[in-house]
Amino acid sequence: MPKSGILKSTMTEKVKKRHSIVSGRSDFWSSSEEDEGVQPHEKAIAAGQPNPPYCVRNVEQHAFGRREIEIAEQEMPGIMALRARAKDDKPLKDAKIVGCTHINAQTAVLIETLAALGATVRWAACNIYSTQNEVAAALAHAGFAIFAWRGESEEAFWWCIDQCCTPAAGWQPNMILDDGGDATHLMLKKHAAAFKHIKGIVEESVTGVHRLYQLSKAGKLCVPAMNVNDSVTKTKFDNLYSCRESIIDALKRSTDLMFGGKQSVVCGYGEVGKGCCQALKALGCVVYVTEIDPICALQAAMDGFRVVKLNEVIRQVDIVITATGNKGVVTREHMERMKNGCVVCNMGHSNTEVDVHALRTPDLLWERVRSQVDHIIWPNGKRIVLLAEGRLANLCCSSLPSFVVSVTAATQALALIELYNAPQHRYKADVYLLPKKMDEYVASLHLPTFDAHLTELTDEQAKYLGLNKVGPFKPNYYRY
Repeated sequence: MPKSGILKSTMTEKVKKRHSIVSGRSDFWSSSEEDEGVQPHEKAIAAGQPNPPYCVRNVEQHAFGRREIEIAEQEMPGIMALRARAKDDKPLKDAKIVGCTHINAQTAVLIETLAALGATVRWAACNIYSTQNEVAAALAHAGFAIFAWRGESEEAFWWCIDQCCTPAAGWQPNMILDDGGDATHLMLKKHAAAFKHIKGIVEESVTGVHRLYQLSKAGKLCVPAMNVNDSVTKTKFDNLYSCRESIIDALKRSTDLMFGGKQSVVCGYGEVGKGCCQALKALGCVVYVTEIDPICALQAAMDGFRVVKLNEVIRQVDIVITATGNKGVVTREHMERMKNGCVVCNMGHSNTEVDVHALRTPDLLWERVRSQVDHIIWPNGKRIVLLAEGRLANLCCSSLPSFVVSVTAATQALALIELYNAPQHRYKADVYLLPKKMDEYVASLHLPTFDAHLTELTDEQAKYLGLNKVGPFKPNYYRY
């Protein structure tokens, strides 16, 4: 290589390295770590450590990860307030929690809060692409049993979860915090005897809650479970407000897309779909909605969106977003008919909404253009842009607003405390909603951030409404 070329290459590497250090995180677009070939757990096994104390990509990144966690703490007032209020009481003393969620700076704040409240945890990722390697490194360096890295293979994904679920000397899990139901599924299938020692399961996703209800209906759920996904604070804040901001961030970071005038279709008008539609509309997109539920469809129509079948608009739209929690929503047939350059992404938890498997055929060329961004190229030269291989786009290509995650994290922590400390016969082997009083408490933890002041009922007003002056203020059937 000419000297000028060597100099240019060296300077480029220095600039990239400096950017990584200044930003306090690994280079967003670098895929070298993900494409190393050898998975970290393979290195551990080869080194004679089939059951290591932790397994992450590179623990030397811990300083960067700690800065990420410190930044997140500043924007997570609710979970930090809960930590401060309950750390002396240790309501989770002797709790041994298996965690299987996204591993990022916000999750790290939750993990360290659970530890401050007395729990011992072992944690794996619920998504192979959403882990922040530097945060996983910071947690491992702090002594937590973390098994996760960005770009896990399918085999590594289950190995990591099994490291958390497998009983061992000094480790008998008695609580599960799940996002998608994978830890619950693995423990029930592979460690059935140990599963009977679980005091409670807390689940935060549509997919995982659906699995729990299926287990309950089949008589296979032998422990109580808390459905956090349908709690008001999770549904309204994490699903709606968070997705309203993070969908734009994910699309901008990964595609540099201009939204004004673009045509988009959002499949599903639940809380996630509503958030996506509001964001796209605000930036000038023409937004179509697909729905199976007539109530949600009517809401979309009244909000000013045209409700269509996907086949009616698939040829003309520039952006396709799935948010249904279902499977086979966008098929190979749909993608065959898409226009050149159409962006396809998923905002639901499961990676089954877009039929990515149908795209892995010899006639189509996959071209990785950025981390989590693939061009799928047809023989005639047409290409579509697929984000995160159909997995959760806002976590794979971006990150979530820490404040909203604080709401969810506080809800999860309270659900764990409730199930762990409940008297033996309070909860049966079934799926429960978070008590309304806890929902209201989580909201109250976050109000001081906005200098918000609640109006208090007088005794006469409380009597007139038939309410306790300190809540709960709404019946369980109330729709916010």
